[in-house]
Amino acid sequence: MSGHSKWSTIKHKKAKTDAQRGKQFSKVGREIMMAAKLGGEDPLMNPRLRLALQKAKEANMPNDNIKRAIIKGAGSGDESNFEDMLYEAYGPNGVAILIEAMTDNRNRTVSNIKATLVRGGGSMASVGAVSYLFSQKGLLVFEPGVSDEETLMTLALEADAEDVVTNDEGYTEVICSIQQFEAVKKQFDDKSIEYMTARLTRLPATTVSLSEEQTAKMEQFIEKLEEDDDVQDVYTNVEGAA
Repeated sequence: MSGHSKWSTIKHKKAKTDAQRGKQFSKVGREIMMAAKLGGEDPLMNPRLRLALQKAKEANMPNDNIKRAIIKGAGSGDESNFEDMLYEAYGPNGVAILIEAMTDNRNRTVSNIKATLVRGGGSMASVGAVSYLFSQKGLLVFEPGVSDEETLMTLALEADAEDVVTNDEGYTEVICSIQQFEAVKKQFDDKSIEYMTARLTRLPATTVSLSEEQTAKMEQFIEKLEEDDDVQDVYTNVEGAA
């Protein structure tokens, strides 16, 4: 089906400075270390590591950095005690926000996130107040012209994808359950059809519309949250936002 995506097309923000790239590499490296620590260094046997390596590829992370992160996580060199955290919040205009973090210090992380929320006109939400609005899904995004829409749809549905949406700009999103994500991704890998991104994400059941000015302010607000070293991903229910 064509038209506006209810899930919002992924916006790829390219790091513009060495400092931004360094921070991006650090976050992806932390994810690789955690994945290797929990599931071992073999991507074939470790789904989380496969996802982390996909993120590294999309970020153009150097191979040496990737290898060091895997070795550190799988070996005895990583003495850190990172854990995954999920924070629920409200942004300006009542926007629902989910914040995925990886931290070795909960108090530091929650304090920093609270401070950023307050400065931007948001607040922390109680457990369950926001998360029920989102579902974990697999998501692949294709640039215009990589393949025709019919082929993308046929391959996706053959692998039991849930939805295929092409927006007005020609970007196609394939949405699937997290259980089918590997099968859907393999379907396109086997046909050598390149995608912009392939990841697990959190998609809102419904979205809210903001004015152009409100959307711009919201994007700045999300960027401030993403600047935190402990924050891995931020999800909102704003229509058209990443």
